[in-house]
Amino acid sequence: MENRRSRYIFIFLTVLCIMMVVLSSIKDGLMNPLRNAVGTVLVPMQSGVNRVGRGMYLQWEKHKSLVEAEAENQKLQAKIDTLTEENNILKQNEEELQRLRELYSLDQEYLQYKKVAARVIAKDSENWFQVFRIDKGSKDGIKVDQNVMAKGGLVGIVTDVGLNYATVRSIIDDESRVSCMGIQSSDTCIVAGDLRLYEEGRLRITNMKKDAVIQDGDRIVTSNISSKFLPGILVGFAIDIEVDEKRLMKNGYLIPVADFTDLQEVLVITDRKDDRFQKESSSELGE
Repeated sequence: MENRRSRYIFIFLTVLCIMMVVLSSIKDGLMNPLRNAVGTVLVPMQSGVNRVGRGMYLQWEKHKSLVEAEAENQKLQAKIDTLTEENNILKQNEEELQRLRELYSLDQEYLQYKKVAARVIAKDSENWFQVFRIDKGSKDGIKVDQNVMAKGGLVGIVTDVGLNYATVRSIIDDESRVSCMGIQSSDTCIVAGDLRLYEEGRLRITNMKKDAVIQDGDRIVTSNISSKFLPGILVGFAIDIEVDEKRLMKNGYLIPVADFTDLQEVLVITDRKDDRFQKESSSELGE
């Protein structure tokens, strides 16, 4: 509303100035007094018109600059959004590449076992990967009781299999019991799952003989006498090993080598303990 009023005033003053100029250009002597009067009025009015015109021009230029700046800002923001998205994708690709390198390294560490790589597609717990599902099933050779590895060592065991998926129970689950041994001494023990204890980042080691020489920092691997777990797979590291005088045995804790807060890819060992045992028995019998 204010801009429209200023525009009308500007037009009126401009027309008036033109009329004054025309009248002042008449060379009739009778018009000299009128020209003087017109000059007296015209000069201030022209100054006013100039000020109004300049003010309107400056306002327009300011508005134009703001519009151009806003358009430029939108372009820059679009470029920033694009670069941010590209950077996030690049970061995700780098992280995935690092995980695949770790998985390949784990595969090379256990060349004696055949394996199938799989992606984790779901989990039953909000906090930990205690029970989770993978995207490989019976059509990929997955079977119940096959061992699962990731993040440098043992993760769990397959408990259920569908055509294109499988369920894995991890070693931190309360129902999990893994027969293990100290790699330095071959003394056996049991690594028991305990979700509450895993909140401290560790599991319980039980059933060690009193004279067992398992010590803090020793590597704990799956034992030869396990009924379902293949031997020699790293489970974690012993810590706080103490003698239980009442039970005449040693107990302690284990720091798992795998991280159960973030599992995305795993290796499923397609060999099973029972299958290997049957093959070895058949070989001994000459079959």
